[in-house]
Amino acid sequence: MAARRALKAVLVDLSGTLHIEDSAVPGAQEALKRQLRSAPVTIRFVTNTTKECKRDLLERLTKLGFDIAENEIFTSLTAARNLLEQKQVRPLLLVDDKALPDFTGIATDDPNAVVVGLAPEHFHYEMMNRAFRLILDGAPLIAIHKARYFKRKDGLALGPGPFVAGLEYATDTKATVVGKPEKTFFLEALRGTDCAPEEAVMIGDDCRDDVGGAQNAGMRGILVRTGKYRLADEDKINPAPYLTCENFPEAVEHILEHLL
Repeated sequence: MAARRALKAVLVDLSGTLHIEDSAVPGAQEALKRQLRSAPVTIRFVTNTTKECKRDLLERLTKLGFDIAENEIFTSLTAARNLLEQKQVRPLLLVDDKALPDFTGIATDDPNAVVVGLAPEHFHYEMMNRAFRLILDGAPLIAIHKARYFKRKDGLALGPGPFVAGLEYATDTKATVVGKPEKTFFLEALRGTDCAPEEAVMIGDDCRDDVGGAQNAGMRGILVRTGKYRLADEDKINPAPYLTCENFPEAVEHILEHLL
């Protein structure tokens, strides 16, 4: 890993790190507002969520008492839209209906690409078979992300990863992944911050997608034991996380005491 420089940016995961559905992680609002906001760093909130558009996500976070601006949020939906525009394709969008506003203006008639996000209502045989046939006919398969699972109030739940893997297996093709843990996602999130990866740290509850992805991009990674975290997750990646701590407030304390 490259030589370390003074910390300039903090990237923060949302679901599982700051909140779980409509419940905030205890102390997270204060740790952000009273502590991290007072530090001389740029803050970006980076999320793989495909359950809702950025506008609805911001509304949810605001209701939970988080002081966050829309331009501080970088989502995998944004990255997916950027890729669709670059490729100039018409997607079959397997995303939650609440995420569709982030694709406004993208033509979806007579689709010639398949985009998979978290879409439980669409993960049934007929829709998956339609996607399968499109890919066999040459349509690119684009995965907004490939998370194995995520945390809900009632427990862990399947993410889009298993469904993407099923389409890859059936069509003998590989998906283009746009969200975490892809290096390009993290670099895109830093765009406009005047910050190199070596000057950034990522805080998240997913050892592979948040911490492993960030560290592969040259950042430090802090794993929190909230959200989808499971015992010994920190042993699943190499190199190991820069730090593993109990929660977001503890991660912020470490940054303020040791990285500035």
